[in-house]
Amino acid sequence: MRIGLIGTGRIGTFHATALSRHREVGGSLIVTDADPARARRLADRLGATAAPGVDEIFTWGVDAVVITAATSAHGELIGRAARAGLPVFCEKPIALDLAGTLTAIAEVEAAGTVLQMGFQRRFDSGYAAAREAVRSGRLGRLHTVRAMTSDQSPPPAEHLPLSGGLYRDTLVHDFDMVRWVTGREVTEVCAMGSDAGPAMFREAGDIDTAAAVLTLDDGVLATATATRLNGAGYDVRMELAGELDQIGAGLDDRTPITSTEPAGPPAATKPWTGFLERFGPAYEAELHAFVEVVRGERANPCDGREALQALRVAEACVLSRRERRVVPLAEIAG
Repeated sequence: MRIGLIGTGRIGTFHATALSRHREVGGSLIVTDADPARARRLADRLGATAAPGVDEIFTWGVDAVVITAATSAHGELIGRAARAGLPVFCEKPIALDLAGTLTAIAEVEAAGTVLQMGFQRRFDSGYAAAREAVRSGRLGRLHTVRAMTSDQSPPPAEHLPLSGGLYRDTLVHDFDMVRWVTGREVTEVCAMGSDAGPAMFREAGDIDTAAAVLTLDDGVLATATATRLNGAGYDVRMELAGELDQIGAGLDDRTPITSTEPAGPPAATKPWTGFLERFGPAYEAELHAFVEVVRGERANPCDGREALQALRVAEACVLSRRERRVVPLAEIAG
């Protein structure tokens, strides 16, 4: 299978490496980047082929496209792949705004092609087990959900104006997990945020810490929090409490939290430091799933409409924080 990968930065390099090891792809991988020299270096290392530019990805006869380019290019590339009749895997987000997201989804649906979005937590064993526990009834009636993402250190200052902000860039993963694990939809949100940390967040019009209360369509309350400044390590967790039991995903011997109880568990000796380390197996699994989708061996595990619903929650949080009010999801296009 010939797969063309567009964008050989950090996540693109990771995905290209995973694809190069796949028995169905192997030496048939083609990579390209806005920096051709970077693409050539990666291709040489992986035994892949470097294309001079994006045009060649669409003229060299690939079977599918993987998009890991800059966020601003996602929507256009998704549309181009759809018009070429090619299935596409794209790292989130689809686009920088709702309008661009809806346009790209419409192009995919009009063409009848496949768009699989990169929400890798759906392939993490802990989150998958949490979903099964909820869906099986093991917890009884669910009443409380807590989700969190804490980065050990902030991204480069130049990334912030391009990221879409903390709700769209980071918490969107937690919003996706709330929906995916519980099987329920968010009906309204109330969100707050703080820019009291480094000045670069204020200068970018962003926040470094956020909290949101989400009401689900069955009355369950979910909280989602995020920060860019968790010096202890990279901490991504989800807790689900029901009338019969309570469980947590993301709790292991590398979780960067220290108990203050005399008999509590010891502090992690090697805490997680970042998303590629923490979710490495999940990233590989989602690419393997994409190959299976392209081969017609499984259904799409996360299409554009699924990504849109998580983005709608993020957009509602942005509006809630700005206007300091509860925002029903019905106000957000989609």
